[in-house]
Amino acid sequence: MTRLIVWRHGNTDWNAADRVQGQTDVPLNDLGREQARASAPLLAALRPDVIVASDLSRAADTAAALAAVTGLPVTGDARLRERHFGRWQGLTLTEVAERFPDEYARWRAGDPDPGAEIETLGDLGERVGAALRAAAAAAAGGTVVVATHGGGARQGVGHLLGWDAAILRTVGSLQN
Repeated sequence: MTRLIVWRHGNTDWNAADRVQGQTDVPLNDLGREQARASAPLLAALRPDVIVASDLSRAADTAAALAAVTGLPVTGDARLRERHFGRWQGLTLTEVAERFPDEYARWRAGDPDPGAEIETLGDLGERVGAALRAAAAAAAGGTVVVATHGGGARQGVGHLLGWDAAILRTVGSLQN
């Protein structure tokens, strides 16, 4: 049986400021780099065969910390990117609530398609789920570590497991 370990990237300044990152390429901050370095030996002890990461630097650099310990290469996969948040990307949640009150209210209520050019949860789950399935196939019977993003991880894993959208709404995103 293949073991698939899904690892959220380390902290960024935008995480700390509650700024919507989405697919904007925001680097790890000092805390995020330390989180990645501290996690790497723990994950290395699980003896991964393959490391795959989102191509956004915050996830790729998180994976690079594990690669430095294991000597394994990191394979990038753009399908592992976070949800595209359309016109919200770069704004704080307070700014989003002020500028897009209707869409923000729908998003807070769990609407899978709140508007504002935001990727639907279904599309996100299908995209990330396909990437997770491909990552697992790269080391059939082995251990795969995938460095990705909080919302994408939740939706992708839920899609892979066949979970209903109502169940997924009760599962929080991985935090950093």
